[in-house]
Amino acid sequence: MAEHDKAVEEVLEFIWTQREKGSDSIRQIFAIEEVAEAHADMKTVEEMKKNGLVSIEGDSIHLTQRGESLAEAAVRRHRLAERLLSEVLSIGEEEIEKNACSFEHTLSPEVTDSICTLLGHPPTCPHGLAIPRGKCCVKVSGELKPIVQQLSVLDAGDRGRIIFISSKSHMRLDRLGTLGIVPGSIVKVNQKRPAFVIQIGETTLALDPEIIKEIYVKRVE
Repeated sequence: MAEHDKAVEEVLEFIWTQREKGSDSIRQIFAIEEVAEAHADMKTVEEMKKNGLVSIEGDSIHLTQRGESLAEAAVRRHRLAERLLSEVLSIGEEEIEKNACSFEHTLSPEVTDSICTLLGHPPTCPHGLAIPRGKCCVKVSGELKPIVQQLSVLDAGDRGRIIFISSKSHMRLDRLGTLGIVPGSIVKVNQKRPAFVIQIGETTLALDPEIIKEIYVKRVE
């Protein structure tokens, strides 16, 4: 990818992420290290405005409809790259961001959807930020078997590492956390019927059906 295109993508991506934090300040966007490393400057922003990607009023910058679409795709690639590097390739946390920034710019839409499918369509990145949905997330495809699957897919005797928990209930997440049911934990399925029973370390737990649906794991030997 050309350096100019990379700079535009970085600015679009960080307009999106700054908006998630409640900010639309151009100055704050250019204070971000990754934007500076992509050699983005006000000339880049002016060209983006000329090309119909953003609108500017004072220090505020906003995405146009076209800019929104491109920013969403960039954010999706970046956060899926982080998830792939973290959960499948086991890259250390300190290296994830740097490598994801480089890796994301090489991903085509087709490869991005393939990664998403392999990961089991994760709802969030390793930092808990939402991953925009793609076409692959709303259609059924049997071409690729997800690496990350619901805990319920495992058979009795199987073991899996928890990758993410999709619950929107903070109370439930806190309760699961006190039981050791957190991303990174290894669980073993002791039985599936009449109750779904798992083992974490020396602890044996019976889980409600609704909770089982929210836990996603990667099978381990």
